[in-house]
Amino acid sequence: MATGFSIRGILALAVAAASLQVQAADEAQLIELINDYRSQVQRCETQASEELPPLAADNRLSLPASGQVDLQSALARNGYPMVNVQAITLSGPRDASSAMQTLQESFCKVVLNPQFVDIAVSRVDRDWRVVLAQPLLKSKLAPWQEEGQKLLEQINQARNSTRQCGELTYAAAAPLQWQTVLADVAQEHSRAMANGNFFAHRGTDGRTPGDRAELAGYSGQHVGENIAAGQDAVSKVVQGWLASPGHCVNLMNPQYKEFGAAYATDPKSDAGIYWTAMFGAP
Repeated sequence: MATGFSIRGILALAVAAASLQVQAADEAQLIELINDYRSQVQRCETQASEELPPLAADNRLSLPASGQVDLQSALARNGYPMVNVQAITLSGPRDASSAMQTLQESFCKVVLNPQFVDIAVSRVDRDWRVVLAQPLLKSKLAPWQEEGQKLLEQINQARNSTRQCGELTYAAAAPLQWQTVLADVAQEHSRAMANGNFFAHRGTDGRTPGDRAELAGYSGQHVGENIAAGQDAVSKVVQGWLASPGHCVNLMNPQYKEFGAAYATDPKSDAGIYWTAMFGAP
């Protein structure tokens, strides 16, 4: 017996495929909009956020766009080992821009939470689900001095090539040199963030990165600082910084010649692990 598709059936399949492509494009666009939003200082309620590295898209977080979902059970089935997860459901936004506007107005604290590392967006018609998660730390890290040196190596590899940082183009720059005082300052701030359960360039004592470097005896004329939280590997930290225009500028700035970096952990903190990199211009 012969079988086949009618013209109407073929058209229906084509329309369905086109609709799925549009939805996938909108899901990807919303992730881009969220990461752009996180990459800039934002005012959320009564506080100002820090510039945050981008969230990484992870299909294991992709859940149905509507209906009740047991987050922990669903992510366990998908093989995602998480410490914390937050799901935002939206009903009504017609496109990614409208969904982003709703997120900014009603869910800025969730979107700007530095502990979240991964993201997935699902959409069906005007129903959306945004899932943000912090993974369980899996890597067994070496002492902070060794991991700081690994950061230096990977950053110097990045500086070895022309790079686009947002709208700015940077030529290849000379490699940075390890600087012990800057490394100690970085370790002190990472430890303060981990034990104090906060994520900011300004410490709880009100001191800025420049203040901390000066008090530690660093004699350079200018310093810069990158921070990160939640990532359990040097490669993830560097990738996040390179994808964030503000952080990328520090990495590629030819004025900087010296560098120190460190991490610190505290299982009682929200993010679990905190990284600080200090850049210096002698």
